[in-house]
Amino acid sequence: MPLFLVNARDKPNALDLRMENRPAHLDWAKAHADRIWMAGPVFSDDGETFAGSTFVVEFDSLHEAEAWAANDPYAEAGLFASVEIVPFKWLLGDGKREQ
Repeated sequence: MPLFLVNARDKPNALDLRMENRPAHLDWAKAHADRIWMAGPVFSDDGETFAGSTFVVEFDSLHEAEAWAANDPYAEAGLFASVEIVPFKWLLGDGKREQ
C-alpha cells in the first residue's frame, strides 16, 4: 500500500482548541495505529508551543488518506489552518528510536 505524508498546521492562537480536543485526537489515532507509520506533534520555533501535527500513513489511495484525515477530531473541531496530504516514499531510517 502507498504511504502518504499528512502535514497539518494549527490556526494561530488555537492552543485551547487543541488541548480541548487532544484526548479525542489521541484515541482516534490509537484506533488507526495499524495505518500509522509515524506520527507526532509539530512545534513552533521555541520548541515548546504546539504548531500542528504530522503523520505518515498507509492507504490504498490519496482519496482514502484525505477522508481519514478529515475525520481527525482536530480537523472536525476546526483546529487546522492548513492540511497538506501528499504521496510519500520511506527511503531512510528504521522508524521510532528508543528515547
